Amino acid sequence: MGYKEVGGGDISPSDLSRIVEMAWEDRTPFEAIERLFQVDEKGVVTLMRRHLKRRSFENWRRRVACRKTKHLALRPSECFTRLLPNAIQAKMSIAKGEIL
Repeated sequence: MGYKEVGGGDISPSDLSRIVEMAWEDRTPFEAIERLFQVDEKGVVTLMRRHLKRRSFENWRRRVACRKTKHLALRPSECFTRLLPNAIQAKMSIAKGEIL
């Protein structure tokens, strides 16, 4: 799924703010953003490009390009559940049939 336009009914300004905040966080993987907001990595990049100043976007891209923590597949498995928000952990537990 690609970029959803803000103001077009897809992403509210508060969701946009949270997506940008999560994208800047080193330990929040793109997969967590996708699960919460249905915006994949490509969509986050497009969103950041459109809503950040050019230099801020360039700094963010350089920073993200070197981070293993932004992709779950590149992380050690024991790290990822600790770093996901509680709501996502709960959904994952329910999907696995675990009782909370």
